[in-house]
Amino acid sequence: MKDATIIKTGVIGTVIAAICCFTPVLVIGLGVVGLSAWLGWLDYVLLPTLAIFIGITAYGLWRRRQSIACRQSDPEATKETG
Repeated sequence: MKDATIIKTGVIGTVIAAICCFTPVLVIGLGVVGLSAWLGWLDYVLLPTLAIFIGITAYGLWRRRQSIACRQSDPEATKETG
């Protein structure tokens, strides 16, 4: 998987989880659908989900930094052969 794809996935997931954690979007949505009984369990799901997506973003940034450092330390690897 490309570093950019990992970073995009992490950032999008983090934003969605943060919106659901810090705004009443999910509360209103579940109430409209009739699933308001699940609201007591939201913190057990949303906060770990937020942490996981932040971790995915950090991993993608770390991979990007490692690949840039690898390219800078080995300039011959970036030149085309032939």
